[in-house]
Amino acid sequence: MAQRNVYSSKDEPEDAQSPEEVLHSVMQELEALHQNVKGQLNQDITRLQTEKNHLIEDIEDLREQYRKLQSQQMESLSGRYIQQQQLWLKQLAQVLAHNLQDLLVQRFNELSANSGNSLSSPIPSGEFPIPLPPSNYDERASELLAALDERIDRSFQMLEQDLSSYESELSVRLNNMQTLERQGEELLQNLVNRIREELESEEEYLENPFDAQDSYPEESTNSVRAQVLPPTPAPRPQESVPEPSSVPSPAPAKASSQVQTGLVLALSSAVVLSLFNVCLRILIKGKNPRMVFGLFEFPGVVTPGFGNSLLILLMRLIVVMALMPILATFLYPSVWKDIRRLFESGDRALWSKVLGSAFFLFLSQVLIYLAIGNIPAGIAITIFFIYPIVTVLGSWILFGSRPSTVGFLAIVGITAGLILAGWPSFAAPAPGGGNVGVGVTAALASGITFAGYVLLTQMAAGKLHPIPFSLVNFAAIFVFSSLSLWVPLSENFSPKIDQNVWPGLIMGGVVLGVLTLFSYLLNNFAIRLAGAALASVIGTLGPAMTALFGFLIINEKLQPVAILGMAVVTLSVAAMSVERIVAPPKKAS
Repeated sequence: MAQRNVYSSKDEPEDAQSPEEVLHSVMQELEALHQNVKGQLNQDITRLQTEKNHLIEDIEDLREQYRKLQSQQMESLSGRYIQQQQLWLKQLAQVLAHNLQDLLVQRFNELSANSGNSLSSPIPSGEFPIPLPPSNYDERASELLAALDERIDRSFQMLEQDLSSYESELSVRLNNMQTLERQGEELLQNLVNRIREELESEEEYLENPFDAQDSYPEESTNSVRAQVLPPTPAPRPQESVPEPSSVPSPAPAKASSQVQTGLVLALSSAVVLSLFNVCLRILIKGKNPRMVFGLFEFPGVVTPGFGNSLLILLMRLIVVMALMPILATFLYPSVWKDIRRLFESGDRALWSKVLGSAFFLFLSQVLIYLAIGNIPAGIAITIFFIYPIVTVLGSWILFGSRPSTVGFLAIVGITAGLILAGWPSFAAPAPGGGNVGVGVTAALASGITFAGYVLLTQMAAGKLHPIPFSLVNFAAIFVFSSLSLWVPLSENFSPKIDQNVWPGLIMGGVVLGVLTLFSYLLNNFAIRLAGAALASVIGTLGPAMTALFGFLIINEKLQPVAILGMAVVTLSVAAMSVERIVAPPKKAS
């Protein structure tokens, strides 16, 4: 019993802008923003380059001044050295003259002594003394030169350190500017790529099997047809994207033949779902064996009960999980990338919505199986349609989406139809001998839990594509079913299966699983051709078609009052769906 497209999108507005124009306009705005940021960064880089050139010129001037100062010092030192050399030469001449004088006096005295000339008196050696330069002059000059060189070296080193620090700081700032420029370019490029991918994917969904804004996650895992469009959630704040100047052209209307083909596929999907419900009714034992097509009797496989419903659901999901990955890959090749992205995102809020919706759908599955096992399938599906009332009221509370006058009238009509459809079941025993109270209660609980599933799925809208969402839901329900059967249950809730009926149970699970996937495929192609809104209108025929096939296949008759209630529910739910089609789209304030 495959459930589809409870989660349908809003209709596209007639003045919607084409994806090519949106992409072209956004690309122009982003290119202008990119050029503006790049121009500002180039101006900053040019200014910093100019400052760097000025600093280099100042460094060259300082170096030139240092060379001039050093040459001047060398010239001064060379002049002083020449003067000192002249002084030293003068002093050397005086010393030589003094020594020569002493030598001459000594020689003269020796000659006088040898000749015996007493008239000659010796000349004192200390006559005409020549003054000598001080002995520490060279040391003092060397110390002064060393101190001057040391001071000049220290000044030059400090200047080099300052210049190095200025150059390092300038290099760091330039590198930071280049890094910021690269980051800005990467962010802009990523934004452009992401917008291009979203617009391309949107265009692809418009042209290919699934429209991203016309198909929400499919409720293919339920046993009933429930294609009422959910109320629109409260609008989220719009992102600051520049509005294009051009006037958007209206989207081309779908060809009438294409829409007709889509409606035929939607009707075929409803037929398959009705057959699913009837097959489930045949699979569950009744008080008396059921006559199939008036040709042969079929006693059923399992008795109605909570544990047996869990077992039927698990057998069906084994087939679904074996074939659904192949079907999902065929319908949406990027399904595994989206699932991997979901696991890597670590979005706990999204995971809580996905798993919560799967849990509510799991409960709805088990309860509707229990209801169909106790009361006629058409009545069970009709009572299940209480979920639009709960969904509308829940959306009003959670999203502030107040129902219109037509919505309130539809709620009243659904309530009256449910009373009319369920009253004969309490007034007379069930034809199959089931427990009427359990069946009606289970059908009501199934509709309420299904409404919880719809609301949680609605909260996750736009964050995950419908195909991977459905695949994750199938897998989660499979896990819930396995864990529920693995955990020890009380005697009233545990499965009760005769060992001899396992072949029939396995065959029934295969049939139910194949019907689930077949209905899923038909529904999605119907959405592609006719749109989710029109397909949902066809989905409201589920209770009536289930009752019709129940009468044709297993001769399951309904009282006129129940048929009237079923018709009232069908018309009320259809009115809610038609209102969503003809009502003008609400603009986000």
